[in-house]
Amino acid sequence: MMSRIEERQPIYADILVAGGGIAGVTAALAAARNGARVILCQDRPVLGGNASSEIRMHIVGAANSKRRKALETEAREGGILEEILLECAVRNPQRSASMLDLILYEKCRAEPNLTLMLNTAVTGAQMEGSRIVSALAARESTEQRFELFADIFLDCTGDGRLAKEAGAVFMTGRESSGQYGESLAGEEADPYCLGSSLLFTARDMGRPMRFIPPEWARSFSEEDLKFRSHSSWEYGYWWVEYGGLMDTIQDNETIRDELLAIMMGVWDHIKNSGSHPESLNWALDWFGFLPGKRESRRFLGKHVLTQRDLEEAVHFDDVIAYGGWPMDTHPPQGIEAKDREPARQPVTNYVYGIPLRSLISANVENLMFAGRHISATHISFSSTRVMATCGVMGQGAGTFAALAAKAGLPPGPAAADGELVRQTQQQLLRQDVFLPGIAPEGNLAGLAVVRASSQQPEGQAENVVDGYTRSLHGPSGVRPGLIPPGSHRWMSMPEDSNPWIELEWASPAAIREIRIVLDTGMHRRLTLTHEDALHMQNVWGPQPETVKELRVSAYLTGSLAGYREVLHIRDNYQRLIVCPVQLEQVVKLRLEALSTNGLDHARIFEIQCY
Repeated sequence: MMSRIEERQPIYADILVAGGGIAGVTAALAAARNGARVILCQDRPVLGGNASSEIRMHIVGAANSKRRKALETEAREGGILEEILLECAVRNPQRSASMLDLILYEKCRAEPNLTLMLNTAVTGAQMEGSRIVSALAARESTEQRFELFADIFLDCTGDGRLAKEAGAVFMTGRESSGQYGESLAGEEADPYCLGSSLLFTARDMGRPMRFIPPEWARSFSEEDLKFRSHSSWEYGYWWVEYGGLMDTIQDNETIRDELLAIMMGVWDHIKNSGSHPESLNWALDWFGFLPGKRESRRFLGKHVLTQRDLEEAVHFDDVIAYGGWPMDTHPPQGIEAKDREPARQPVTNYVYGIPLRSLISANVENLMFAGRHISATHISFSSTRVMATCGVMGQGAGTFAALAAKAGLPPGPAAADGELVRQTQQQLLRQDVFLPGIAPEGNLAGLAVVRASSQQPEGQAENVVDGYTRSLHGPSGVRPGLIPPGSHRWMSMPEDSNPWIELEWASPAAIREIRIVLDTGMHRRLTLTHEDALHMQNVWGPQPETVKELRVSAYLTGSLAGYREVLHIRDNYQRLIVCPVQLEQVVKLRLEALSTNGLDHARIFEIQCY
């Protein structure tokens, strides 16, 4: 007779998402919201991966320092990630790391199609030929084993544990410059990678605070740290990095021990070397024990993303996400490379697209991946690996997987179905994802005449139906030709005390859904961070550009002739508003912007009717 711990409890779904970092969370939410039954399996007690309270790295992406100009380069990612970050900015004024954990948990718990399994690690895969039948998982906290059945398996674990167990082909190390024609790669290939880091937080206690380092702490001098700025102390240093010469999976525990010694040694230098006497009142109040991992395996997909793809912003017909972080490579020696800058960060000329094919396994029939371990060279991975980019990849992969599962197709054949790819892209656009070079379709509002109570020269009323929900035509935006220039939003005049915008159709329309996209200041960074200098780039709270209160009314003909209020929202801080309706014989639709969260005029990016 089998013991309870040997029994495997079967659980069935359309899609299994392995890994609950930012990519896994957005993938699972996207798949569930698009109608799939989803299991999200996470081996930690909290969601968020490197952004969680266990590691505390801020989420960054395309909105780097060269891509932050209002009305020109609004590169923040949008979609589900924007929804999460806006929620965090409003509900977490204290900047608590655990509040982000809670928000991610709440988002997943709120989805009826999503089964969340925390503290549950994928340990194996049952195969039939090149197809995954089920994933094996273990939860030690409850002494349970599971067999997770699905049609499509989406690996978002970072290390690619499920993909590896399924026999998916993967790459490690750094390619030579000749292998993919990459000028930023070295002449010879090697097995090295980016190392891992441990972070800390510290605070001024208002009185002298002594620090007694552990006996095993490393020792560092000002000369050792001459290329590594350590003049602020509230938040740790990404350059506390180690393990790039080792196996970041097999040697993870050894790497953690050495990182603790390095981190303690850096703090000992700050507190006790005499070089920083102004640190007298400062003390550590948290430090990590879970290494923030940058790199391990990268899995071979239908397309390998390369330096050229990023630098030239190659347009892919199957674009599913976008990126824009610099190609951010580090010496694999990490902090041991004392005489070298800790990072090389050339910025790509444009925001670049990421193709669906780079998220589909080359040899496992029903396997996809999203996150840092997608099909990319070491050089291109150094840009795509950051969490905001992983988040939009997750939403793209989850949306595609949901539509593929509904069609009864595995990812490879589904990706070859041009119509299904087009449907995925259109669904992503409706859900506030930006895809370079992909134009929206099917918006009934585009057939209407648009009027407004007032408009600014660069914020004309007709912009609300032009199909674009951000400006990215400026320097370092998208490649010319992939998005028309312009603000792509209506902006009322500041003196307009009752701003409204109205759509009128020549023939009555039937409307089942209204979607409104608001301005949330996407030229700025928005991320939970404990680094004060980076936090100063945030507006932490409701974004001032966002309409706070709005009312939508429809004018109907026929037996129900007259205006009917269909939506009234107060205290809004979100960017995307979705309102299901059952409206027949609609002639006019009027949106009144009753107040904003601070700006002196109303702004609306898009009104969509379906």
